[in-house]
Amino acid sequence: MKRQQMVNGIVKETAEKSSMASSSNGGARSSRGLPGPAGASQEGSLSLSQKFIQITLVVTAYWTVSISMVFINKYLLSSPDLKLDAPLFVTFYQCSVTVLLCLLLSVLSRVAPSLVSFPILRFDYKITREVLPLSVVFVGMITFNNLCLKNVGVAFYTVGRSLTTVFNVILSYTILKQTTSIKAIVCCTIIISGFILGVDQEGNSGVLSYMGVIYGILASLCVSLNAIFTKKVLPSVDNNLWKLMFYNNVNAVVLFLPLLLINGEIIVIRDFDKLYTFHFWMMMSVSGVFGFMIGFITGLQIKVTSPLTHNISGTAKACAQTIMAVMYFREYKTSLWWLSNALVLGGSGGYTHVRRTEMQRQHDENVKARAAEDAKPLRSPNSVV
Repeated sequence: MKRQQMVNGIVKETAEKSSMASSSNGGARSSRGLPGPAGASQEGSLSLSQKFIQITLVVTAYWTVSISMVFINKYLLSSPDLKLDAPLFVTFYQCSVTVLLCLLLSVLSRVAPSLVSFPILRFDYKITREVLPLSVVFVGMITFNNLCLKNVGVAFYTVGRSLTTVFNVILSYTILKQTTSIKAIVCCTIIISGFILGVDQEGNSGVLSYMGVIYGILASLCVSLNAIFTKKVLPSVDNNLWKLMFYNNVNAVVLFLPLLLINGEIIVIRDFDKLYTFHFWMMMSVSGVFGFMIGFITGLQIKVTSPLTHNISGTAKACAQTIMAVMYFREYKTSLWWLSNALVLGGSGGYTHVRRTEMQRQHDENVKARAAEDAKPLRSPNSVV
């Protein structure tokens, strides 16, 4: 879940640019930094049916990993079976698993470069310091994200975490001085309306956690800040998202240690009655592996489809996740509650389409301007006017 939030936060505001560049280069998409088979780049040799099967498998994998992560984290954070009140420790462990998997893949890429493509990781203290501001935001993002999930139901989770797009627009204007079109603002208004209606309906049902809502808002804010800081920090790691993931999680592991002490979770874990059970550590490790996998699966889905298709897939996945949660937990929801979800998902999908259209228009205008400039006859320096 946390890796998905990080990558999606970047994708919403920046991936369209890579899509524009790809279209001007014959549709090629770079997979730099993504681990995978060495021959995975030979997409042009695939037939139409093979491409369809490939896309279907990747999208299915994305949905499976992403939805599974939410349900597994919900189990670890607030299951009556575990009764574990240590959300920071759960997040700390997931970051530790990510660091170990990055190191493992780095070693495998040296031993078997034909099978595994992953950047060689060498710890650099200078890079660690440069990434630290982002890591502080990252820790806030994944902490508030898990705290939100701990305090609200999975069905309400999509609405509770729905303001990321709104914060993207606000922060882009206040920090990056980028204006937003009226159509995009209308989409944000729809999202806010859905959020307010969802909170109201959740409150009417008697299961609303106001702290969960606050954590969701803070998590949405941190996701937007994470995307902005990521743009600034990426050059420090050669624009490689996997290196950034490694250094980010190394810093996060260190930053979580004092937080665990302050929050008293060291004592909670020490006295936890299931601390030495196989089932507990298996679920913790699975959540950590899935947290790492979502970064790869998200990048792969963008690679075999497009940034716009990825965002549409994410919106559809959130809808399916909500329906599954209502069915699994046997919850009854009013028509207005469902309307709030429709407004949130519809506003998010509309915003994605608007941004894509605007960037496509800007790209086409730039191409025409360059073509017009190239078409101008060169004036000889010796010509007489």
